[in-house]
Amino acid sequence: MHKRPHYLDFIKRLNEARKFIQVIIGPRQVGKTTLIRQVLDNISHPSYYCSADAVAVSSGVWIEQQWEIARTRKKQNGLDEFILVIDEIQKIGEWSEYVKSQWDKDSLDGTNIKVVLLGSASLLLQKGLNESLMGRYETTMMLHWSFPEMRSAFGFSAEQYVWFGGYPGAAGLINDEIRWRQYMEDSLVSPTIMKDILMMTRIDKPSLFRQLFELACSYSGQILSYNKMLGQLQDAGNTTTLAHYLNLLDDAAMVKGISKLYAERHREKASIPKLQVYNTSLMTVQTNGNFRQIQLQPEKWGRHVESAIGAHLVNHARSKNFNLYYWRHRNDEVDFILERHHKLIALEVKSGSKKYTKGIEAFKGTFNPAKVMLIGNTGLPWQEFLEINPVELF
Repeated sequence: MHKRPHYLDFIKRLNEARKFIQVIIGPRQVGKTTLIRQVLDNISHPSYYCSADAVAVSSGVWIEQQWEIARTRKKQNGLDEFILVIDEIQKIGEWSEYVKSQWDKDSLDGTNIKVVLLGSASLLLQKGLNESLMGRYETTMMLHWSFPEMRSAFGFSAEQYVWFGGYPGAAGLINDEIRWRQYMEDSLVSPTIMKDILMMTRIDKPSLFRQLFELACSYSGQILSYNKMLGQLQDAGNTTTLAHYLNLLDDAAMVKGISKLYAERHREKASIPKLQVYNTSLMTVQTNGNFRQIQLQPEKWGRHVESAIGAHLVNHARSKNFNLYYWRHRNDEVDFILERHHKLIALEVKSGSKKYTKGIEAFKGTFNPAKVMLIGNTGLPWQEFLEINPVELF
């Protein structure tokens, strides 16, 4: 069974002396539960795994009960330490207060129970962590699978990765695209959009939220103003609502609105967003036509390739802590700008029938980046770029 790089990191953390609550955060169906089960099977420490997914009533008392089971088993077996894993923790109301209470009780009593929390609703989890568990935890961000991971585990080609994306659970269905699309809708899109995200915050217009998600996936890789979005959505709304909904999709690692880079940095939050899916499969399910048909249409296929580059970048930007922008001034444009420690790297993607522009030259004259790269056509092959950790470019 394929093991992601996080696997070895987690074994090391759990084998070390207890320091923090370990928290694994990530979107639905990226393998968080599989990861922790692999870890538990390969370490010597006794453990207890439980999931709030099966809890009928959302109550913090359930957390106390699971903690007591762990304490009891540790004591009965005369163990020096014990591992407690709670999956889908975000489904318990006010979970962070109960976790804090039990963790502090163990700390006071000198009870060495190592705690691992898993959750998929990023905004909800981060709110609880920041408000209640400050100084008591460290996080592992598990985002969508990269091309090298999908190739290693499932034999994906770069072209298959562009079209079918990085969801491991859907990988076995790619030879039957109708079934693959149904799985994506039933197991990923609908549960995330209409269930997980609704747990984060109140959404007054669920139908508008769903429409925005579909529109954003369809326009992945394109710059689209909120007013133009409103013009294509059936449900009435306003630009403030759309910006809020797009932020929720970003928190859930579904779709990001990449900001424009300005010399006046305070203007970035108000910029027109460049829409970008975190997983190219989300773009594919909104596309009419199958894998082979779209590959024969250079313009459409080029959009999917550029979106795969963007997905590769947004996932690494979030997990490796660098900033990602696009740049445009009049007729000049650069697809992606990476920023880390005040160093800029400009990336231009040329694939399909996309024509060359003078955006890179114009950008260099304004910002003097540390590095510029052309991806595709006469530059670095896009297939090779999908194998690179973008942090290594700095």
